[in-house]
Amino acid sequence: MSHFFALDHRFRTHSRRASLFLSLAAALLLAGAAGARAQFGASSPETPVHDPAALRPPAGARVAIVEFEDLECPDCARANPLLKEAAARYHIPWVRHDFPLPFHAWSFEAAVDARWFDTHSKALGDEYRDQVFANQASIYNPGVLHQFTAKFAAAHHIAMPFAIDPQGKLAAGVKADYALGQRVGIQHTPTIWVVTANSKGAPFIEVVDRSRLYQLIDQAIADTRSR
Repeated sequence: MSHFFALDHRFRTHSRRASLFLSLAAALLLAGAAGARAQFGASSPETPVHDPAALRPPAGARVAIVEFEDLECPDCARANPLLKEAAARYHIPWVRHDFPLPFHAWSFEAAVDARWFDTHSKALGDEYRDQVFANQASIYNPGVLHQFTAKFAAAHHIAMPFAIDPQGKLAAGVKADYALGQRVGIQHTPTIWVVTANSKGAPFIEVVDRSRLYQLIDQAIADTRSR
């Protein structure tokens, strides 16, 4: 019997150690997931701005929305209709910068494609971006993206060449936007600001809580209203 109790004791000790190991592993996984959400998710804290040069309205505008986006980012897709609606409602510019995250398989290519449509018209390029976001869930690899892009072009009676960016100028523009985002201090997508010119208030404020977007725009318009 003493031999049996010794075996039972060792078994229970081993079980407790295994349970402790599994608990620690689960805690580490949860911490890692939380960190990923904090870096790339919608509930990220306010971005520490290193270089604010890009956070200003285009010439002639008092208020604008500035966004750094990734066409493969699900939260960017969720934000897109709201930003489009806000820009139209307030008649303010919506400045969209490319920030394709390195771990996304097709976002860089999609950004290049969007810029190719921009060469036909800016409205067409933005429509392509909107359609990519609306159909994002069904675009699961670069091959499907290529098919989607070809169908979009055909629907607008545009013939796609074999190579849309033979000299790499469009890709260079995407890379320049990404480098700009790095200089600003972008840590996640989407990162959105309401920016102002000659404001009595803050020159820019990040939209961390998108339910407050209209409130922030109202305040920016009030702060830039001439006396």
